[in-house]
Amino acid sequence: MTHSAPDQSAGAPGSMLKICGQPASALLQSSERIAERMERHFENAWPPGNRFRSDIPSLTRTFLDLAAQTFDRRGIPGGDQFGVVRAAATRWAREHIPLTTILRTYHEGLRVAFELITAPADALDLDDVLCAADLVLQLLEAITAAVTDAYVDEQHLITKEHQTATHTLASALLSGRGSSALARQTGIPIATSYQVVALSIPEHPDERGPYVDGIIVARRKLHRLQAELATTFASRALALLSVKGGTLLIPLGDEETSLNDATLELLADAAAVPLTATVVPSETDRIPESADQAHELLNLVRAGARPPGLYRMWDLAVEYQLTRSGPATQRIATILDPLDSHPELFDTMRAYLRNDMNRQLTARQLYVHPNTVDYRLRRISQLASIDLTTSAGISQAAVALLARDLDRSVARLL
Repeated sequence: MTHSAPDQSAGAPGSMLKICGQPASALLQSSERIAERMERHFENAWPPGNRFRSDIPSLTRTFLDLAAQTFDRRGIPGGDQFGVVRAAATRWAREHIPLTTILRTYHEGLRVAFELITAPADALDLDDVLCAADLVLQLLEAITAAVTDAYVDEQHLITKEHQTATHTLASALLSGRGSSALARQTGIPIATSYQVVALSIPEHPDERGPYVDGIIVARRKLHRLQAELATTFASRALALLSVKGGTLLIPLGDEETSLNDATLELLADAAAVPLTATVVPSETDRIPESADQAHELLNLVRAGARPPGLYRMWDLAVEYQLTRSGPATQRIATILDPLDSHPELFDTMRAYLRNDMNRQLTARQLYVHPNTVDYRLRRISQLASIDLTTSAGISQAAVALLARDLDRSVARLL
């Protein structure tokens, strides 16, 4: 993203701008007013001790020289004359000096320059004033373009470098290879503990649109999400993401910069899709196991067709425990096998449990007589040895049905 500064050839000899017979450039070179104001603005922009404060005198001289050339030539100097300005903007981007502060400084300098060259005369020639104003605006445009392009280009490079560093560190931590040497190499400190987050990102509706490129829409969705991650977590979150989801590592320690319902909503708004996330707090040396657990929880959310949102272990404790191996779990998952050839019994049991054991409501939903519901409940008891008229049987049926659904849903996801 680079726009060359306007390059207007110098006018004919003797065409330099004069105010009351005096070259406008001479008025600039003989005054310290612009230099003082620019130096004051630059000094206010940079914190004490900043190593680039020494740039101020040379940048001020460069600025004055550009203004003088513009008035003498009645045109903007060639693009190569803005090299110092672009190089300075690149350095400032690395120092995180706001672009608006830099531009305001140059704008203020040009405003003072215009005041200086129009101040000496009591009665100025209108054509000279208009010419001076036009030249100032042209120079302002050229400097703004040069500074902005250089600054933005460097910011893009910084962003790419940071993303590469975070990817490298996240991959190392997820594989159990995090080290202080790697932290020094990437420039990112390793926290003592993290929120390990498994994130699911659904398709944006436009990704399926017939008149747009779905891949581009998906990438823009991801870019918006990554930008909000950097803002919300102050560039501290480590992310390995694709357009469909991935893993986040968010340093623990500050409640305001942790993933919670509110921050997940901010991320979802930025991506313009509802997000689903599962989070597991973890010590740094246990990140690989915690990541596996977080993604297993995410699979349980999807298997249970739960709505988007943030889920923790206690939200899925029953489902998680039912997926653990063991004789009890295996027995629970097979309790309802005798009903496999009777889908109407499964439908009746689901409706009966969903309706808090209300026979009348269950019958209306299934479009059958209440006596039919009673008959089917007795058949369930005969085939599966589960009595749905008792609290123990109801609990057993609910757990067995959940275990059965999870077993089949998780198998489809794997």
